[in-house]
Amino acid sequence: MADGLAERARPGACPPIFQETTGGTYFAECFAVSSVELSLPPLLGLATVRSGCLFGLDLRQVIVEVASRRGPAFFQMAGLAETAVREARIRVSSAVARLGITLEEFSLTVSLAPADLPKSGSGLDLAIALGILVAIGRLAREIPETTLVLGELSLDGQVRPIPGVLPLLDGARKAGYQRAIVPQGCAAEAAHVTGLDVRAVRSLAELIDHLEGKLEVPRLRPQELPKGAPTEPDLHEIVGQAAAKRALTVAAAGSHNLLLIGPPGSGKSMLARRLPSLLPELSLEQALLTTAIHSVSGLVDPKVGIVRAAPFRAPHHTVSDAGLVGGGPRPRPGEISLAHNGVLFLDELPEFRRTALEALRQPLEEGVVHVVRAKARVSFPARPMLVAAMNPCPCGHYGNPRTACICSPVARSRYLGRISGPLLERIDLQIQVPPVDVESLSRRSSERKTSSAEIRKQVALARQIQEERFKSGRVRRALNSLLDLPDLERVAALPPAAQKLLDHSVDRLGLSARSYVRVLRVARTLADLEQVSQVAEEHLAEALRYRSADWSRLTGTAQPERSSA
Repeated sequence: MADGLAERARPGACPPIFQETTGGTYFAECFAVSSVELSLPPLLGLATVRSGCLFGLDLRQVIVEVASRRGPAFFQMAGLAETAVREARIRVSSAVARLGITLEEFSLTVSLAPADLPKSGSGLDLAIALGILVAIGRLAREIPETTLVLGELSLDGQVRPIPGVLPLLDGARKAGYQRAIVPQGCAAEAAHVTGLDVRAVRSLAELIDHLEGKLEVPRLRPQELPKGAPTEPDLHEIVGQAAAKRALTVAAAGSHNLLLIGPPGSGKSMLARRLPSLLPELSLEQALLTTAIHSVSGLVDPKVGIVRAAPFRAPHHTVSDAGLVGGGPRPRPGEISLAHNGVLFLDELPEFRRTALEALRQPLEEGVVHVVRAKARVSFPARPMLVAAMNPCPCGHYGNPRTACICSPVARSRYLGRISGPLLERIDLQIQVPPVDVESLSRRSSERKTSSAEIRKQVALARQIQEERFKSGRVRRALNSLLDLPDLERVAALPPAAQKLLDHSVDRLGLSARSYVRVLRVARTLADLEQVSQVAEEHLAEALRYRSADWSRLTGTAQPERSSA
């Protein structure tokens, strides 16, 4: 019996299932028979290198173990490696060959631990290559367990940049790593990680020389942060629309969601695209988190390495649910997360899929997107300002004094009904944007134009007041758009006349508890813009005007049903 099994284990003498593979080995090495001791070549070397891959915005640590034996050329990989990781065999073999080292005389086994977690991306290439060189004795120095190695290899041994370097290094720092090796193409981004000795290399050969002490690769130093406030496009380019510009100022000051309703050509998109120019540059903490999200998607400028200006994202209305809120087989941030700390602009709002719009409700309220998969749950920050634009009817001309509307009341009602009441409740400012008349265009040269820089100063002062209020402990959130009712009762208490106006308006407009809170938030922002501590009746009145878009006039029907969903 034993002799028969031993005979089947020899190459060329086994059934087809056990015959030699294209990798140059046979499956008899991969199973054990208790009564037969299969003879394997002695272990030549064993090496361990630490690396990692991304899961959401988190580092998933990967321990790369390489075992080498003398024998026919063979390269096998274990550890739930996805396609890009499995293909590292090709890239690594070619890159090592460029060093003048052949792997034809070695049988190599690469294990990626933990074995039960999927590994994705090409960032493990460099760690696998180092592990192989150590295991076959071509690199004498072991890689310390406190060093994280990241990078993709090209066929000629160059180290290519990978997405997500910033969150990977931040995770390494939190996990206790002391040093990291990254591609030179990611150096600007990696330099913004503190508390970690980061070295950037251009090629595998350069890294080998560095590890052997033949070449000094300098430690990356933090760079001076670039200015982040955009200067173009500027608000002074827009003629008229004083009310809409005022709404943009209020939205920017308190980070409030905004809906612009008007006919084609009234300037809705122009207004929305100038909102980022009113926002202050991101703080360092905001910039690092925003950069981490963009890095995962490969959207960071490699020359700068950090996102300082508030991001502006404007997806097309055909975007999928996953594209808007995030998801996919390998969870990726959606547009709402890419707009975190910035502006998410949805033009032609009713044309978006209903399911996509409804998927926005939870992240708009909680500021985070949860993507749930069979074995894991990933969370992405999602706290943008939502700015939406829409026509008042399918033809777009209802209420336009120069062009007659051809839509019936039923058609208008059906069109606006594509936007649910619960979603509308989450939009603090809802305003009409009328078409600009010819007289305003002709007076363009004489009209005083307020620039984005002037308004940005007002916005910065209002946000400074909010920040000081937060630091003093009076509220639990730094932005007015995030204050809850207990916070508002402390910092937005109304005088009797204003409270009476609010109570009356709640009954007349049918405002829900959520709308009630959002009106108070906007009123608090209006007071901050005037740099006064007390919310007055005029602040509340203006906040209510932003809350009461005349849906009955637009549709000939009642306002969309509102709920607390």
